[in-house]
Amino acid sequence: MTTSGVQEDVRDRPPVTERRLHPVTPLRRAWAPVAVLMGWAVHDLDGAQRQLTRLTTTTLLIGLGVLIPAAALYGFLSWWFTHFAVTDSELRVRTGLLFRRTAHIRLERIQAIDVTQPLLARVAGVAKLKLDVIGTDKKDELAFLGAGEARALRAELLARAAGFAPETAHEVGEAPSRQMLRVPPGVLAVSLLLTGATWVWLLVAAVALPLLWTATHSLWTVLAAGVPMLGAAGASSVGRFVAEYDWTLGESPDGLRIDHGLLDRAHETVPPGRVQTVRLVEPLLWRRRGWVRVELDVAGSSNSLLLPVAPREIAESVVARVLPGVTVPPPEALVRPPRRAHWCVPVWWRGYGLAVTDAVFAARHGLLRRSLSLVPHAKVQSVRLVQGPWQRARGVADVHVDTGANGTVAARLRPADEAAVLLRAQAERSRTGRRDALPDRWMA
Repeated sequence: MTTSGVQEDVRDRPPVTERRLHPVTPLRRAWAPVAVLMGWAVHDLDGAQRQLTRLTTTTLLIGLGVLIPAAALYGFLSWWFTHFAVTDSELRVRTGLLFRRTAHIRLERIQAIDVTQPLLARVAGVAKLKLDVIGTDKKDELAFLGAGEARALRAELLARAAGFAPETAHEVGEAPSRQMLRVPPGVLAVSLLLTGATWVWLLVAAVALPLLWTATHSLWTVLAAGVPMLGAAGASSVGRFVAEYDWTLGESPDGLRIDHGLLDRAHETVPPGRVQTVRLVEPLLWRRRGWVRVELDVAGSSNSLLLPVAPREIAESVVARVLPGVTVPPPEALVRPPRRAHWCVPVWWRGYGLAVTDAVFAARHGLLRRSLSLVPHAKVQSVRLVQGPWQRARGVADVHVDTGANGTVAARLRPADEAAVLLRAQAERSRTGRRDALPDRWMA
C-alpha cells in the first residue's frame, strides 16, 4: 500500500516545465567566435598583422561573409540548446551543443541571488541573474532573462529556499523593501578624492615616467609602464564612482537590498544570518568628517561591500541590522597592546586594538587606514594562538579567529598570559554562541 501511494504521489506531481533564456541572448553569445579570433590576434600581433596585409578585398569580404553567419548560427544554437527549470528542490540548467551539461543547483545551498543589468542589457530590457551557491568559487548565472522575469524568478527561488510550498512560491512575489539610506553622488565623489589611492598612483606616475624616459628614451617603454599606472588611478576613482553611483540600501524580509551603478545597474541582496565578518574602514582623511566604509565577508558569496561611505552613527545602525544584537565598541573600549610590543612591530603597534563583548569579537589594525573587524561569536569556526620566536622573547602573542567565509581576524600582540586566557574563553563563547544561534533562513 505504501509503494502504490508513493507511485500515485509521483504521478500526481505536475511535470517540470523547462524554459529558455530571452531571445536577445544569441546576440551576446554570437561574439564568442569573434572573441577567439581577437584573442589570437592579441596573442600574436606580428603574425596577425602579416596575415592582414596579405588579404585582398575579395578575400576579406568572403571571410566576413563566412564569419558573421557562423557566429550568428553559433549564438542561435547555444541559445536553443540551453534550458532551465525550477523543481521542488533545485534549479536545473541544461546547456551544450555537442556535449550536454546539466547543472543541479540545490535551493537550500543558494546563499544570495543578484540581478544585474549591464548598460546594453538595460537598453534591451533584459537582466542577468547571478546565484551565490555554497561550495562554488564563482557565481552561477542565467543570462539573459527579461527584466521582469528575472525579478520574478529571483523571488520564486528565494521563496522556495525559505520553505514556501512549490505550488505557492511563485505567488509570493518579491518581498517589499523599505529604503534605509542613499549615498549622494557628491558625497561619494568627495570620499573617493580623499582616499588617497588616486593621488598616490598619479604621484608615482609623475615621478617614474620622466625617469624612464630619461633612462631609455623609448616611448613604448614609457607607455607600457604608464598605462597600468593611469589605469590603476582611474580604477580607484572614476571606476569606483561609476560602480558605486546611486548606492541605495533597503531593508526587506529576505535581507538587505543593495542597488547601485551608473552604467551597469546591480540589484544585490545580503541574506540575514550569512554575514561572517563586518569591517568598518576609516581612511585617514575621512576621520574629520566622521565617515566610514562598511565591508562584509559573507559565507559562499562574493558580495563584499555594504556601504561605500556613510557617517559613523548611520553605519553603526546598519551594522546592528546586519548583526542583530551587536553593538560596535567605541574607540576608547579598544585596548592597545603593551608598550613592549613596539619591539615586534615599531610604530604600527599603536594601531592595534581589541575588545570582546558578549556578542562580538572586535579587532582593529592600521594607523593611516584603520579597519575594525567584528566577528559574532556564533560565526567563529576555530581559534588559534600564534607566537613567533621574537614574540616569545617579548612576551606577546597573536590570537586568530577563523570564520565560515575562509577569513581570519587577528588580535595582534596581546600579552602572552592574556592571549592564553582569551583563547580558551573565545572557544567557549563560540561554542555557546553556535548552540544558541537562530537558524539562517530567508524571510524568517
